[in-house]
Amino acid sequence: MSQEPEATVNDDGMRDDEMRPEYDFSGGIRGKYYEAYMRSSNVVVLDPDVAEVFRDSASVNEALRLIAKIAKSVSV
Repeated sequence: MSQEPEATVNDDGMRDDEMRPEYDFSGGIRGKYYEAYMRSSNVVVLDPDVAEVFRDSASVNEALRLIAKIAKSVSV
């Protein structure tokens, strides 16, 4: 027989494993926005050595735009 670990109480006096009473997901639909998110999401994971150079998305976008501009000017 498994025994659940004892829940701790947070600063608000709520157990850490309980949702607050004001959170009501009874009318929620699981995965409602999943397809739209997957179509619009464009996450790229950088290797650590590249991430050292490009610290944020703005610097990555700037570099890629420059490369794209060069590539367009060189193409036939």
